[in-house]
Amino acid sequence: MKALDKCLRLGDDPRRNAIVLTSTLGVVVNLLISGLKILVGALTSSIAIVSEGVNNASDALTSFLSLVGAKLAEKRPDEKHPFGHGRVEYLTSLAIAVVILVAGAEMLIGSIKLIFKPEPLAVTYVSMILVGATAVVKYALGVFTMKTGARVESGSLVAVGLDCRNDAFISLLTIASCLIFIVFRRSIDAYVGAFMSLVVVKAGVDVLRASVDDLLGGPGKKDLAARLYREILAEPDVVNAADMTLHNYGPNAWTGSVNVEIDHAKTVGEVYQVLHRLQLRVMREHRVSLVFGVIATGVDHQENVDLKKVVEEFVGSRERVKSFHALYFDVDANTIYCDFVVDYCLKDWDALRRDFLAYIEPLYPGKEIELTIETEFV
Repeated sequence: MKALDKCLRLGDDPRRNAIVLTSTLGVVVNLLISGLKILVGALTSSIAIVSEGVNNASDALTSFLSLVGAKLAEKRPDEKHPFGHGRVEYLTSLAIAVVILVAGAEMLIGSIKLIFKPEPLAVTYVSMILVGATAVVKYALGVFTMKTGARVESGSLVAVGLDCRNDAFISLLTIASCLIFIVFRRSIDAYVGAFMSLVVVKAGVDVLRASVDDLLGGPGKKDLAARLYREILAEPDVVNAADMTLHNYGPNAWTGSVNVEIDHAKTVGEVYQVLHRLQLRVMREHRVSLVFGVIATGVDHQENVDLKKVVEEFVGSRERVKSFHALYFDVDANTIYCDFVVDYCLKDWDALRRDFLAYIEPLYPGKEIELTIETEFV
């Protein structure tokens, strides 16, 4: 075991070790299965079996890319990359998607050629048993890799595992085409190969789409945001929290910001103590570097209590308005502040603004209304 640790350069990070070990296992198993299938396919003249062998070889490459990505992602932050190199894993997933797409395209071209120019098959029950045995191994490897990837939040491992599991199902189709040939002496091998190649291409497109989303900046993790909101709202001096944004620089490197509502009667020093405690606790318990914005609110002021009921009635009558916050009645400035959170299906924000002003102005004549309309980031 020590020799293995030294060879793979395992360290103290459980997540990285899990990715390295799982990827190494994938490389070894897929290379063995690939060689076996290509040999069997060549002996039986089965393009479907050969295609599976080629796909298994690409699986070995994707596992190797996942291994390389894990190694590169562990590099420490530097002047050019102050947030670390965690996003290398997203580039790895992108490379894996390209490999899967190329393999699928080559399989499709070969299958189409055989549809128009078929070749005789030499299928045996022994070859089918070998393909079936490799399917069981691939399914087990795929499920294990997917579970490990989900546990350690590695998109590249999940992609590799999904591809492995799909290969197991594809192998069943290959066996079915071989049985049809043996029983009915009709070859549908090329058509099965074409179908398998389309499945591989679809898997590549799915991985590519997920990788591009990560690189472009998808929404923050909802479960992480929910935990952070619970942590923040557990602070007695925080009345409400909203407008959270989360940006990741790798699966376990998160930064973000959030606005918190605090009674405007508190001093700057008191607010600082509250936010400093929260910032340290969030970093220690959730490993998120969070910046806080402050929104003043009047907790026990009757004019704010009454205003809240008025706004609640309006929001309750609007299906596309998910919530509101930052509600504050600044008596000195004669201004009412409020933020609406709407869903992405609402296109006409100006109409919503006009409706709210038409609703609120008769109830609060002469008051300046500052309404902010926004969507959620997580």
